[in-house]
Formats: sequence, structure tokens, C-alpha cells
Amino acid sequence: MTLTGWLLFILTVQVIHFLSTWKLYVAAGRQAWEAGIPIYNAVILMKIINRPWWWVILLFFPIVNLIMIPVVWVETIRSFGFNSAKHTFLVLITLGLYIFYISYTQNLEHIVDRSRKPRTTTGEWTSSILFAIVAATLVHTYFMQPFTIPTSSLEKTLLVGDYLFVSKIHYGARAPMTSVALPMLHDRVPLSGSKSYYSGLEFPYFRIPGFQNIKHNDIVVFSWPVDEYVDIGPPPSGYMYKPIDKKSNYVKRCVALPGDSLEIKNGYVHINGIKNDLPDRAKLMFYMAVTSTEPLDYSIMS
Repeated sequence: MTLTGWLLFILTVQVIHFLSTWKLYVAAGRQAWEAGIPIYNAVILMKIINRPWWWVILLFFPIVNLIMIPVVWVETIRSFGFNSAKHTFLVLITLGLYIFYISYTQNLEHIVDRSRKPRTTTGEWTSSILFAIVAATLVHTYFMQPFTIPTSSLEKTLLVGDYLFVSKIHYGARAPMTSVALPMLHDRVPLSGSKSYYSGLEFPYFRIPGFQNIKHNDIVVFSWPVDEYVDIGPPPSGYMYKPIDKKSNYVKRCVALPGDSLEIKNGYVHINGIKNDLPDRAKLMFYMAVTSTEPLDYSIMS
């Protein structure tokens, strides 16, 4: 989506928010105009629903906000006495538009200093699970991510089946580009094999500044640039567009950096005319081709 498209989308969301909630703001003792000022209206809403101000920050984290926004919908209607399971279901199934109905058809009475503690055991479990998902998604997306080594290309350093945690803060975490995706899943849903994201709403590429630059021979995890999603379903089959953050993850050794010259002489990598000096725990991979007019004696090769 282009920048203009995103601006129009944000403007539309703000208009919907204002029209659906300004009566709630007034009922809570605030001014109607406070519902129409971006970001400020979210801060005021947190005060109305008696939730911490830092929830506003979570609303701006991609993927995390897909969890937090429905939570805010539910907390908003409960702050005005609509606590039943029916009201919760309706506000979720209508993607928050049920708040329109409440604002314009119901008597609004704000519950001041509403308790933050869930009323039921189910509510406590739900709150705990949602908190765990939000925390895990933040860590997984912006701080570190677990990987499993699938191939032998880095043998002697990393073996097939090795588990490792990869830091994202050293080089700078890449913000998600897919705005709608299932938390902590990459490109597919386990078992079903279906896509775990919607590529119709994409953020522009953005990387949070890191505190360390990539050095020669660093082992790095990156998105395979030419990767595409293979459609193995019914016709028409083929390849589909795949966002950068949903391309397959590869782990390799970085032997050259931008501006370097790279040559391969007699099977060895030379950087800027100098033979690359690999760490002790690294092993080159060589392939040999054998041509023979006689059948090979495999016993001497075992």
C-alpha cells in the first residue's frame, strides 16, 4: 500500500473512532473533541477504561495491535456496564462497530475506577493467555527469535538440527511489513499449510537502528530474496507474491560486505585480493567429479 493509501486508511479509522465514541467520552466527563485527536484520544480512552497509558504504545506495534485493539473494544464497553458474554461477542464479531449501537441507542453511565481484576476464573485465564501472547510476540518480533538449522552448509560451526536463539537488536530489528498476520507464525499455519498472513495491507520497509554492524565472517540470518510461496493447492497453481518478512529464513556466513570485491580462486574465497581467513570452527565444502570408463569400486570409497 502506498503512503497516500495508508494516510487515507488512518484517517478513515480516526473518523470511525470519533463517530462511534464521542458520546462515550462525554458520558465519562470528557470533551467530545478529545475523541477526534489522533494518539491523544487513545491516551484519554485509557483513562476512561482505567487501563495503563502504555497500552497506547502497544497499539502501534504491528501484529501486537491485532490483539490489543479487540481488548480495548471489550474494555470500552465494559467501562459502561456492558459486561455480558453477549455484548463481548457482539463487539468482537462486528469488529468494534457494536460500539456505534451502544453509543447511540443505550443509556450511558460510566463506571469510574472500574476494577482491573477479571471477575471470573475464565477471565483471569484469558487475560493471562493474552498477556503471554503479547509479551512473546514482542520478544519474537523485536528482540530474539528461535531457529532450527535444517541443512549442513555451516557444519563444524552449526549442525543439522541445532537450536539457536538469534538476536535481532544487535543489527537492528526489521519491523513487520505484513500488518495482518497470526502471532509468532512465519509464512504458513501448521498442519493446514495455509498462509498465516494477509498481504493486502503492507507497511513500508523499516529497520530499527541496531548497535552493531555486520562484520566479515559473522553468521547471520536473513530472508531469502527470491523466495516465493509455492501454491500446492488446486489449480491454478504456481507462485504467489511473498512479502519480505515472510520469505524463508536462511542462516549463512557473511564473507563479504558492501563495497568489497569477491573472487574465488582454486576453491577459496578472496576478499579485496586477500584470501579469506575463516574461524577455526568453520569448514569449506568441496565437490569432486569423477570420470571413469570402468565401473567404480565402491569398496575403496567407503
